[in-house]
Amino acid sequence: MIYYKTKEEIELIRESSLLVGKTIAEVAKSIKPGVTTLQLDSIAEQFIKDHNAMPSFLGYSGFPNSLCISVNDVVVHGIPSKYVIKEGDIISVDCGVFKNGFHGDSAYSFAVGEVGEDKRKLLAVTLESLLKGIEKVKVGNRIGDVSFAVQQHAEANGYGVVRELVGHGLGKDLHEKPEVPNFGKQGRGQKILEGLVIAIEPMINMGTKNVVHENDGWTIRTQDRKVSAHFEHTVAVTSTGVDVLSSFEEIEKVINK
Repeated sequence: MIYYKTKEEIELIRESSLLVGKTIAEVAKSIKPGVTTLQLDSIAEQFIKDHNAMPSFLGYSGFPNSLCISVNDVVVHGIPSKYVIKEGDIISVDCGVFKNGFHGDSAYSFAVGEVGEDKRKLLAVTLESLLKGIEKVKVGNRIGDVSFAVQQHAEANGYGVVRELVGHGLGKDLHEKPEVPNFGKQGRGQKILEGLVIAIEPMINMGTKNVVHENDGWTIRTQDRKVSAHFEHTVAVTSTGVDVLSSFEEIEKVINK
């Protein structure tokens, strides 16, 4: 069952989603060589709690941390650890926040220091794929229109689109219906109606679309060990179009300093 949100509920989800962006921005200040991913996780957990909220991921189905931090060939669900960040790494930071009864969810991928043009292009195309998907979020369209837009742009640039993991509805629960795949056919899937809130999150691989699951039960890597990127926005459907509830603005202020 899909839970359509009232305008008041959408504003609460916006508050949580904007806090996610501010949290990732706070973490971004410390993404540099020599820092461990566990240190980044600690920064995020404290920041979220200081803003009278709770990390959505902490304890979710037994997940041990507040952030998913996925480095290089890790697609998503990387567990923060003693891994020391290195020059040239690609690091995806996925964060969820629970405040005032509603979740927000967003992710951003960072290049650490100088990285090759191939990695920069992957990041750019993954972000573009997200934005192209968001453009298709409007009353009367279908989820397949969003999925197709993401897939077409990523594959046109020669990248692999992960099949096993999808975007999702969210609200009082972190994961609600409908699922929002990053691949699909136009005109197929759930009809998009006013009040729908979804997280769109392209997971795009430099090589094969195929992934492997690690024994820790969480970490998902690319099968060919090539780099992956991940960007995510939470969006709401309004009578006039799409309202992006999360924001990369604070993050990009830190990056572009």
